[in-house]
Amino acid sequence: MTDPVAWLVDLEGVPSAYAAARDGIDVMLRDRGLRRTSPEMTAESLLRGAHATAVLEGSASSLAEIRAGDGDAIAQDALRLSSSQLALAPLLRTAPLQAIARLHAVVAGGSLPSESLGRPRDAASADRLRGVAELLLSDTAAPALLVAAIVHADVATAAPFASHNGIVARALERLVLVARGVDAKSLVVPEAGHLALRAQYESNLRAYAEVGPRGVHAWVIYAAEAFAAGAEASPLRRTAE
Repeated sequence: MTDPVAWLVDLEGVPSAYAAARDGIDVMLRDRGLRRTSPEMTAESLLRGAHATAVLEGSASSLAEIRAGDGDAIAQDALRLSSSQLALAPLLRTAPLQAIARLHAVVAGGSLPSESLGRPRDAASADRLRGVAELLLSDTAAPALLVAAIVHADVATAAPFASHNGIVARALERLVLVARGVDAKSLVVPEAGHLALRAQYESNLRAYAEVGPRGVHAWVIYAAEAFAAGAEASPLRRTAE
């Protein structure tokens, strides 16, 4: 199978940006208490991620409201997905289309009819999802962080489902980090990294969709910075400080 992202790996700034992002994550996990981690820390990371992804999707709910089980409909949808998404990591490795469909079915289960859950809107959307699945199943030489960034942008910009596409895209990004061993306990909060850099996040997604290879290059450089910000938002880091 052809490596679909091989052309990105050696572009200017990409190797150094992704090496630095991965090193930062590894150092944070190793030096700030990996042996002291607990399911509660993973749950806190997922909670923070649910808040950030909901806000990016248009929610006005605060982290405190979501922590209390309150919040608007978007926040509730994101929170529901956060409680189950990590269980899909094994499926993502073997049947990524099924895993992506399940992400959508869970997050949109309270707002769409059953026949729309997990199903692409049209043939073009189905083609885009197959491309994402091919990347996830390919023997790519690209770093796992870069793969996560690309599948995130592909799903977010293709908007293959009837709703909740951004939340699905960001959940998929987190799930790739888990499935590929970058962050097996899901302690990094990539969604919070994107929220902290919201203006750049939104402008670089537009560039990814509209500007061709230059836009893709700009997105992956941006995403490395966002992963570093996501590591800063980890409950493990905050606990250690």
